[in-house]
Amino acid sequence: MNTIIKLYTRQGCHLCEQAMEILVDLQSEVPFVIEEVDIEKSDDLTERYGLMIPVVEWDGEEIQYGQVDKMFIYEALTTKK
Repeated sequence: MNTIIKLYTRQGCHLCEQAMEILVDLQSEVPFVIEEVDIEKSDDLTERYGLMIPVVEWDGEEIQYGQVDKMFIYEALTTKK
């Protein structure tokens, strides 16, 4: 079963671009699939995440948002059972 990490983003968000770079970099160490979700395509997602993006979600749980930290995400992916 593939691990899927959702990354909630929007166009023109530099923090979102940085978060994507971090996730892509981590894929060489921890296998997972990135599913990018543009919050501007949904009023509900825009209302929910508008001030939080980028948001990294794994298995339905928001594991980090805003300034994404590579080590924090790595530890979350390698210690959660």
